[in-house]
Formats: sequence, structure tokens, C-alpha cells
Amino acid sequence: MKNQQKVLKDYFAAISGSAGRLVFSLAYFVLLANTLSIAEFGLFATASAAGVMLSRILALGFTATLYRIATVKPRLLGTYAAGFILLAFISLPLLALASAAMYLVFFAADMPWLPFALIVAAEALIWRLAETIIVVNNGLNRFGRAATLVIIATAMRALAAVFFAFVAVPNLFNWSLFYLTANAASLLIALAFFCPRQRLRLRPTLYWRRLSDALYVAGAEILFYIQMELDKLLVLAIGGAQMAGIYAIIMRLVDLTAIPIRSFSMLLVQRMMRAPEMLSRMKLRLGIEGGVFAVSTLALLSLALVLTIYPTLLGRNVAEAAPLVMLALAVPGFRNLTEYQAELLFARGQTFLRAINLALLAGAKAALLSFALTAFLDVKSLVLSLNLVFALLYLVSTALTYWALRRPAKRV
Repeated sequence: MKNQQKVLKDYFAAISGSAGRLVFSLAYFVLLANTLSIAEFGLFATASAAGVMLSRILALGFTATLYRIATVKPRLLGTYAAGFILLAFISLPLLALASAAMYLVFFAADMPWLPFALIVAAEALIWRLAETIIVVNNGLNRFGRAATLVIIATAMRALAAVFFAFVAVPNLFNWSLFYLTANAASLLIALAFFCPRQRLRLRPTLYWRRLSDALYVAGAEILFYIQMELDKLLVLAIGGAQMAGIYAIIMRLVDLTAIPIRSFSMLLVQRMMRAPEMLSRMKLRLGIEGGVFAVSTLALLSLALVLTIYPTLLGRNVAEAAPLVMLALAVPGFRNLTEYQAELLFARGQTFLRAINLALLAGAKAALLSFALTAFLDVKSLVLSLNLVFALLYLVSTALTYWALRRPAKRV
């Protein structure tokens, strides 16, 4: 009974951050989507997604090692934090090179390089450092502190969007400056008030032993976010900035459904790190997956019904995409389940298999989405086809994940 009470307490502490984040994320989204033009919003959302992918290069995946250490060996946190800082500096040239390549391939034709660089710096460097502090606090079971920092960071972005709405020229370049400032403020607050106080000690021999696992995680995380965010890049490349904007609005609403699901996944991952075989029963697996799908679908259905009755509730730009939300009802469920399954392999230490699975999923998503974008020229048909695309990706993920779960787990 005490164990169940502790789990519920931890979940409500974690979900409080998700609830706060949901409120401020919605306010931030509405303000920004209606201040920028639809095309510029699409460019920002796509550049931000690219920054999230690139952020996994920072410290060569050592954030995951910090999380594991905070969860199971917290006394060594200071030693591994020093390793994280060292590897973060080592990874900077690689991060800069990858960012330049990303810009030349996907953004050069539609967006000047300076706002792209500012957005990527805000996501891949500044926010990733703040996010690492959140991750470490969660690993230490300081869910309330982590949740508070998440709320503060999201509120800072919403506040930046409020001020941005009143600038004389609300264009993409000016927003990139506001966005960078908001993320920098969040990082300063995180360092001052939320960073665990640990004595930093360099022990290179310990880092090299875990570096291969960290690199697998970094590769897997990059692949994970490629297959999660690849759709935005493909829509921009094939459909142009205007279609990318409409698509980004729809997918942002879909993203909001994942916020409470991620709190649940985080707690489940921590429990699986300590007891890797806890999901050995098929009935439990199916129950969890059914619950994730039901909650995700009901969340988007509720939002779609509200927008059907009040299409301008979230502003004039969002109103253009409002009728399309009902056509994507199955997308959040399948998308959130694919994300959840990837976390199961991380929890069991199967980082190499996770990287392989995510590479296969990224390839499958690229093929399916490219076909959908070229086969369906109108937006309604494209959005409707996404239900089938994400359903097929979920089936591929399920086959790969549950095959991998038959293999022995690797303890930390």
C-alpha cells in the first residue's frame, strides 16, 4: 500500500508539471501562431524540430548516462556531471557542422541562416542544458522541482510570445531573438535554483567505459526525433512554407496530447530500470497500450469538438486548420504509442537495438510520408492519410519492440 501511495504521489508531482506546461504551452502556441504568418510559423516550427534533433548531439548522449546515474547511483552524480560538461565542449564542433548541413539541405531556399542559427542555438544548446537539469531532478525523484522548472520554462516562452505580439515588426528574425532570450532566462533560473549541488570530479576512465552506451543513446535519440519530426521537414521540402505552417498547427495540437502521457512513461521507465522484467505479462502490456491510445484519442477528440463549435477560439490562423483536426483523430494515439515503445528499450538498457529499431522506423516514415505528400495534393486528403501512416509505423514499432523485449535486459 505504501509503495502504491508513493507511486501515485510521484505521478501527481510529475503530472502537475505536465498540467502547468499544458496551460502555458497552449497560451504560447495560440499567441505565436496568430502573431507570425502561417508560413513563418511553419518555418519556426520546422527549425525548432530540427534543433530538437540536433540537441541530441550535445555531450554525445551523456545526458542519458546522467539520468541513469541519478536514478540508481546518485552518489556518483558529481563525477558524471563533470564528464557531461567535458563531452559537451567536445561535441560543439560536431553540433555546428550538423546544423550547417541541416540548414543547407532543408532550409536554405526558404529561410535566412541567422534566424535558423538562433533557433537551433536556443533548442540544441541552451534548452538542452536546462532540460538536462530537469532530467537529473527526475532521476533523483525530485519530481516536484523538475515539474516547477518545466512550468517556469514554458511560462518564460509564453511571456516572450506576449511581448513579441506587441513589437512593431513581428517577423521570424525578431521572434528568434525573443525565443533565444526566453530559453536563456530558463537556463539561468535552472542553474541558480534547480541544479543539484554536487562536487565536480573528473574521472575519464569511468566516462570511456560508458561512452559506447552514451553514443548508442545519442544515435538512437537523433533517430527517434528524426522519425518523430521528419514529417515537418518533408512537408516543408515538398509542400512549401504555407503547407508546413498548416501542418505544424495541426501537429502542435496533436503534440499537446502527449504531455500527460510522457509523465507516465517517465515513471514507468524509472521503475523498469530497477525491475526490467516488470512488463513480462502480455495482459499488462496490452492494458497500458490501450490506455495510452484511449487517452490520446479522447484528448484530441475533445479539442476537435471544441474547435468545430468555436473555430476561432484559438485565433484566426489556427481557425484555418481547425476543420482538419477531426480528420487526424488516430494520429496522437499511434504516435504516442510509438514514442512509449522506444522508451521501453531505453529502460532495459537495450540501447543498440533501440538505435537499430529507430533507424528502421525513420526509413519507413520517410517512405510513407513521401508517398502521402506526393499522392495527395489537397490538405484534407493528406491529413486523413496520416492516420494510416502512423498506424503502419506503430505496427512496425510493435513488431520490432516486442521482439527486442524477448532478449535479456542490461542492468545499469
